[in-house]
Amino acid sequence: MEDQKRVEVSVFQKPKKGNYYCGDSYFYLETNHTFICALADGLGSGEFAKESSQLVVETIKKYYKEPIKQILRRCNEQLLGKRGVVLGILQMDFESDEYYYTSIGNISLITVTEDSIKTRNIPQAGYLTGYERPYKIVRNKLKSGMTFVLFSDGVTSEDISSMPIVGEDMESITNSFAELYTGDLEDDTTIIAMKVT
Repeated sequence: MEDQKRVEVSVFQKPKKGNYYCGDSYFYLETNHTFICALADGLGSGEFAKESSQLVVETIKKYYKEPIKQILRRCNEQLLGKRGVVLGILQMDFESDEYYYTSIGNISLITVTEDSIKTRNIPQAGYLTGYERPYKIVRNKLKSGMTFVLFSDGVTSEDISSMPIVGEDMESITNSFAELYTGDLEDDTTIIAMKVT
């Protein structure tokens, strides 16, 4: 019998106007004890941006069980000689009821509690490009009913703030963005909405 999923997930993604390839790549996976979600945005746009972001995501898929610090090191190693990426990684530990988050560059995360308290995690400046760089890892309490919205720089914080989040199912949130971003976009855009059930 399949275990009940603890995290409800929905994704909206759209490439920059005029591009076939979206330079954003993402990955999420739930296991019995953990959940991980990563969003990588290759610098620039188009095929080469997609190549770098996909390389990072494939690395995270392979090493998702490792701590964030180690995952970042491995991603960095893969980018030597490639176009750089900005990256956000969210890990949840269901045994300790904690979550961990890091972001280098303009990948943002907003957390919303059931009592409507919104917190925006400020990303570390810069990007991954094969060389060591400073980063910080946020560690916080994981609570049932929390919603996480991870998004690339094609989305503004104002757009996120204007959306109803508390009490919504995740598909409704991403559908709202799909309706908001119906025209041509100035940048690759990805929104990943996640709720701890």
